[in-house]
Amino acid sequence: MKARFFIIGLTVLSLCIRCSGEGSPTARPNNPNPVAEKVDPESVALQNHGVGPITSVEMGELDIQLVESGKALFEAKCTACHKIDKKYIGPALMGVTERRTPEWVMNMILNPSEMIAKDPLAKKLVGDSNGAVMADQSLTEEEARSILEYLRTH
Repeated sequence: MKARFFIIGLTVLSLCIRCSGEGSPTARPNNPNPVAEKVDPESVALQNHGVGPITSVEMGELDIQLVESGKALFEAKCTACHKIDKKYIGPALMGVTERRTPEWVMNMILNPSEMIAKDPLAKKLVGDSNGAVMADQSLTEEEARSILEYLRTH
């Protein structure tokens, strides 16, 4: 008889806790924004401008002179880790301007350390690259813009 009352008491207690919301993943006190944890960084990639000095980039028709200077810079500064058409140390860059905003690409070129520390997409790329981090090439905004223009051709 005591066992029956004990089981009924436990059942009532567990129903009360369940109905009060305690134990629910959304009611955890250490989780102030449970929805934010579930956002896939790739799903917001084309709205993400990254972290750094570039907040807006005007994109017009391709500037061939800028493409040529960007190609030369890319070959001198980037090809040790990046290839256009295949993953190397860093990701393949074919179509990167369709997957990322121009601002994000330029901020990644100009400000890789802070991007890797704060931007969810950059953090994911480091994870996908077995922890290899992008080196800061100390490029100017004009140089980064020319590399972006070159990447627009692929």
